[in-house]
Amino acid sequence: MELPLPAFSAAQNARFSRLGSRIQNKMSSERNPARIQVIHPDNRLPESTELKHWLEELVARKGSDLLLVPDARAAIRFEGVVSPIGDRPLTGEEIEAAVFPALAAHAREEYQQYGIADSSHRLEGVGRFRINLHRERGRAAATVRALPSRIPSLSELRLPAGVGALAALQRGLVIIGGATGSGKTTTLAALVNEINQREARHIVTIEDPIEYEHTHDKSVIEQVEIGVDAPDFPTALRAAMRQAPDVIVVGEMRDSETARIALSAAETGHLVFTTLHTTDAASTVSRIADSFPQERQHTVRAEMAMALAAMLTQTLIPKRNGGRVPAAELLIVGYGARQHVRKNALQHLHQEITITRKQGSFTMEESLAQLVFQQELTREDAMTRALHPDDLDALLKAKGF
Repeated sequence: MELPLPAFSAAQNARFSRLGSRIQNKMSSERNPARIQVIHPDNRLPESTELKHWLEELVARKGSDLLLVPDARAAIRFEGVVSPIGDRPLTGEEIEAAVFPALAAHAREEYQQYGIADSSHRLEGVGRFRINLHRERGRAAATVRALPSRIPSLSELRLPAGVGALAALQRGLVIIGGATGSGKTTTLAALVNEINQREARHIVTIEDPIEYEHTHDKSVIEQVEIGVDAPDFPTALRAAMRQAPDVIVVGEMRDSETARIALSAAETGHLVFTTLHTTDAASTVSRIADSFPQERQHTVRAEMAMALAAMLTQTLIPKRNGGRVPAAELLIVGYGARQHVRKNALQHLHQEITITRKQGSFTMEESLAQLVFQQELTREDAMTRALHPDDLDALLKAKGF
């Protein structure tokens, strides 16, 4: 007796069809890896006048982000505060119609297939932008970030003075951690610019998308954009290893394969910079190790112990008189920290910052204390941002705050 086949809804059938297509595409790409196609970024659709108006408004108001969400008015973020600029709520169709044409060809394909895509966008006479077009509750939404036309110096960023020492390193892995919007990419660009102005080196950056455009100064700089110049981070990073680089910049360490190649590059004498969404040195090490299978994690920690040169974490905090100011923590990795990483004794890494202070390390609490002393932050605001509030309290009391 034949059992009846189960009946599926139209939505379920469509989902199974998409899944089958993805499996077939993956199998095909594995059999024919050379068939990966890189699409020229200038193959774009006609510009949307509505998007142009919003972006002009964003730049005129010196905002950082344009936020387009269904059932809400268009809004911009200025110094961390979101303010509406539109006169009526938008629909998902309106957002998609305005933003989709601005995507590069490869990003349009990604959005049509997966419902999410990133792309860089240049508006002549206005500026450069990073677009993220995605979906929420089945409707299109977008976030567009304004990219500064000029790379700021480390002093302009007002980071603690010790951060500049990272540009003088000759080899090893340097990881910049922080939440989204904490300024990691800008710090990375400033460090690359510092090297470019001081040393004759070959620098290869791998980004998705390119945010800051570098010019050749004392160094020669190549900038590889994912989806335009290479299909993904691991492929671009493997290629960069064959391009005789002195410095490799990986915009974001997104997966274990990228981490594996970056560690290998750092171990073989390259200076490698990358970013992660982490809050301190311990979470940085854990985040990388945990991206690997359990049986590989001990080996990966041993590789990190050898490769790591420094771990910087940063955050942006609203100032008492308006604007935002960065606070940061830096661990210059020495013998003790390497042993703790290897043994997975990550609870001791904070103590290593104090031990290696002469080498340039400093804690988040020391950075916050300096901002209180300079009247940039109130004591209360600083305490809420501290990773170790008791340490900050002691530092402030020692100076009468």
